[in-house]
Amino acid sequence: MSGFTADDVPGQSGRCFLVTGANTGLGFEAAKVLAARGARVLLGCRNRDKAEEAMERIRGEHPGADLSFVPLDLADLDSVREASEIVGREPRLDVLVNNAGVMFTPFEQTKQGFELQWGVNHLAGFALTGLLLPKLAEGQAPRVVVTSSLAHKRGDITWDDLNAEKSYSRVQRYSDSKLANLLHVFELDRRLKATGSPVVTAACHPGFASTDLSRHIGPLNFLFPIGGLLFNSAAQGAWPTLQAATGGIEPGAYYGPQRLFETAGKSGLAKRSGASMAPDLAKRLWDVSVEMTGIDPGI
Repeated sequence: MSGFTADDVPGQSGRCFLVTGANTGLGFEAAKVLAARGARVLLGCRNRDKAEEAMERIRGEHPGADLSFVPLDLADLDSVREASEIVGREPRLDVLVNNAGVMFTPFEQTKQGFELQWGVNHLAGFALTGLLLPKLAEGQAPRVVVTSSLAHKRGDITWDDLNAEKSYSRVQRYSDSKLANLLHVFELDRRLKATGSPVVTAACHPGFASTDLSRHIGPLNFLFPIGGLLFNSAAQGAWPTLQAATGGIEPGAYYGPQRLFETAGKSGLAKRSGASMAPDLAKRLWDVSVEMTGIDPGI
């Protein structure tokens, strides 16, 4: 079956990528491939020690890798602003990969009081994207990539309880945040085209890949190593990310694995729910996100 893999990533010499959550899982694997192709890769991570360990691992395989750590805690919008300022001092930024996320967490809140999965998976990425759009617009073939999930198909945003003050289901709230990711890309793509921006956006999902994201699943955690034998490794799960970030893509499109009901295999165009392409929902989410984050992308 035809499709995109890491082998299809073209040379990236002279280009700069910011990859959030690049110290582990899909982010690490994507960062490693990008660095191997000659890109400068900024690792947006919460923990400096883990980021430095990840950079050492990448340099162990690719001694000439151009890597830098950017402190970034997605559960704190102040940290998001500070990270955008650090990246703003880079000579250039060509691609932002909004990869980091949390899944099925017990009820927690971000520093600003948002439900954790909503705040980390959607609001922080929305804010970081908005803050970095001017910088990206100066880049070469600039892109914004947002990582969603198959779970978006179960999403149903609870507009009157976004911070889960009335009820909380960790599985449903994760699904809602992943639907928000695709609605964000849908509306961002529309606005970028309408303003004639050079920035292109795309979404992706890893299918079923073995990563640290599964740590809150609890008793079912043992299924992930077993599933890895049948489905994708973390390196394979990063193929859709790499396609969205570097491949020949359709603006606003969604990429994911092509086998076993989109859970495994090479990357290609993925299926998305009707709700993820609803203009009224996308516009509403954009307005709500501006209000909640205090950050207006200005497009």
